[in-house]
Amino acid sequence: MINEPKKVEAQMFGTNFVLETGKLAKQTSGSVLARYGDTVVLATLVAAKEKTEGEDFLPLTVNYQEKAAAAGKIPGGFFKREGRPNEKEVLTSRLIDRPIRPLFPKGFTYQTQIIITVFSADADYDPDVLSVTAASAALTVSDVPFAGPLAAVRVARVGGEFICNPIKSQLEESDMNIVVAGTKEAIVMVEGGSKEVSESDTIDALMFAHESIQEFIKVQEDLVSGLDIQKRVLDTVEEDEDFNSKVVSFAEGKIKEAIVISSKTDRNDTIKKIRTETQEHISSLYPDDEVDVSKPFETFLKESVRGLIVNDKIRLDGRGFRDVRPISGEVGFLPRVHGSAVFTRGETQAAVTATLGTKYDEQRIDSLEGDVTKTFMLHYNFPPYSVGETSFRLGPGRREIGHGALAERALSFVLPKREDFPYTLRIVSEVLESNGSSSMASVCGGSLSMMDAGIPIKAPVAGIAMGLIKDGERVAILSDILGSEDHLGDMDFKVAGTANGITALQMDIKITGLDRDLMKTALQQAKEGRLHILGEMDKALSTHRDEINQHAPRIVTLTVPKDKIRDVIGPGGKVIREIIDKTGVSIDINDDGLVSIASADAEAAAKAVEFVENLTQEVEVGRIYLGKVKKIVDFGAFVEIFPGTDGLVHISQICDRRIKNVSDEIQEGDEIKVKVIDVDQQGKVKLSRKEALKDGIEDAAPTAT
Repeated sequence: MINEPKKVEAQMFGTNFVLETGKLAKQTSGSVLARYGDTVVLATLVAAKEKTEGEDFLPLTVNYQEKAAAAGKIPGGFFKREGRPNEKEVLTSRLIDRPIRPLFPKGFTYQTQIIITVFSADADYDPDVLSVTAASAALTVSDVPFAGPLAAVRVARVGGEFICNPIKSQLEESDMNIVVAGTKEAIVMVEGGSKEVSESDTIDALMFAHESIQEFIKVQEDLVSGLDIQKRVLDTVEEDEDFNSKVVSFAEGKIKEAIVISSKTDRNDTIKKIRTETQEHISSLYPDDEVDVSKPFETFLKESVRGLIVNDKIRLDGRGFRDVRPISGEVGFLPRVHGSAVFTRGETQAAVTATLGTKYDEQRIDSLEGDVTKTFMLHYNFPPYSVGETSFRLGPGRREIGHGALAERALSFVLPKREDFPYTLRIVSEVLESNGSSSMASVCGGSLSMMDAGIPIKAPVAGIAMGLIKDGERVAILSDILGSEDHLGDMDFKVAGTANGITALQMDIKITGLDRDLMKTALQQAKEGRLHILGEMDKALSTHRDEINQHAPRIVTLTVPKDKIRDVIGPGGKVIREIIDKTGVSIDINDDGLVSIASADAEAAAKAVEFVENLTQEVEVGRIYLGKVKKIVDFGAFVEIFPGTDGLVHISQICDRRIKNVSDEIQEGDEIKVKVIDVDQQGKVKLSRKEALKDGIEDAAPTAT
């Protein structure tokens, strides 16, 4: 990188936007320092000088990394330094990668790495969208050929008005949170969620985003203007038309027969066999040379599939463009889990479980925004057997984390309010079989499993993956796409929602020129498919069960006066531990006095509630209590009327006659009824056994023992 230092800035939607290059990280292929508000990121790009021979794909890695110092923090843990990427870093890395990757030219096989580092974090502006724009700027000022620039913005809507790059407080009031990336010509990526927003409003949001993106692209153009940037010229490879013709001539008829086989496994096995036969045949024609038919074979296979769809109106499995594969759902198939469902759509199947936990099960996250907790988690697992393969398994990869986040977002908007349903919820989707969108199957299965567990969600949620094949003016929009249609197509558009509107969407586009009308058609077709899937899900379970699963913990909440919290906890936690030991429940107490008691045993929970109520009740003058004699002294007896509260029964108040010794009438450990006759200014309680005996034991309030 040999650019001269240059800095450009502009006011963007009420905030200063700055791009600077040529000052930092000068040994890279390209680097840009980007600032929006007080959020600052450094995007660096390094592309190898020599191309990787023999590769036919783009060897690109994108790494987004947050530094604790950016928020004025020191990392937690023993080592006190940043470690493996957290979930936010993984998701942001994907967010940057997805819109950038399609804009590299074909044939670019230089090892390339983009690293975005957060150096300053403004609590109002998430670094994620700024990082997408910064990565684009680093590519633009480098020698790497790139069909940009592009930019990303976040869109919210408050009071019916769209807001570009909203601050945190505006997002909290918004009914949508959508990230959109695009070039001058078109939108290339969408990721976000909304509170059952309509299709037409969603399109308006996307168009607003694309208009806003132009401002950020203009600043990148200003940055590169006047810089002497020489882009790499890629070597053109002359195609051997005669060789390619021989490959196509041999395989053509067989491929056209194979691609209409409806079974994924049978189709793939047949195509693999044809490729082997083609390789053997072509090798026999060139006995003295090493030949490889892979490229012309794959090119013709792709053209054949796309042509079959746009020209002959035939999909790989014979469905119509709007048809959804057969669907089945089953709930409650696992005996001990809180909620379970198996959702099957064609050759895609997910087994999903729902688990209810307590406050102790919340996920605690150390982030740049501070320590935050999550009470809803969806974890998505994609084992290799789901596609008939083997692989070395260490843990969830970027794809699994990304798909889980999408499904989690889709379901999060229909959860009950925390104050009405104080549970921590975890959904786990195990993909058992995959040919098509397993993330959308996880949404459907997750919705069914939550309803099976008795979680009162607002409405069932379903998801569908849409595809697009565009060849000139000929366009095919496909509902419920297969894996091959996704791989060979021009768009992957996932839409999830209820019958009332969209809750999550994710779109990756490989072409330019996806206009408003085309998106409108795709979204309307997706809605038709979503409503169909919801109808099929209703056959398994149409609404949540009336009660939570018998194996799930029961959570009872009550509020105690703040000055009584210490009485429930006790010195060193002695009292609360005693309650837990005696009842087997778990108890959590907030600073505001909210007490949550959780137990799978309803009787145990009720007993714990009684303990807490007795510990925190106020003494009522004139009320009779059944108390326990704790200590006898010469002048009377101290009686505990409920845990933590006792009073004095003076010797003159023990009975209606004069006595010489207190022990002649009562002993330590006796349960006696006493009446509260006074509470003085210091809070000391005066009791009378004599008055209680007059009034009768039926009026006595029991005390916890």
